Amino acid sequence: MASNRWAYQVVELKPKLFGGSLAKLAQERLTQLGLQGWELVSAVQPHQLAPMYLYLKKES
Repeated sequence: MASNRWAYQVVELKPKLFGGSLAKLAQERLTQLGLQGWELVSAVQPHQLAPMYLYLKKES
């Protein structure tokens, strides 16, 4: 059985004060990262005005 090695990345997305959807920003960023081989593991946003943290991994 082969052992996998993983690379991890945490991306912080900050809500904009004047408009701009954080969900749309996250979708655009995830699309870019997906094209680079990153896979979303988890997304956390403690409350509406807090930054969203995206936790990603890819095989290295």
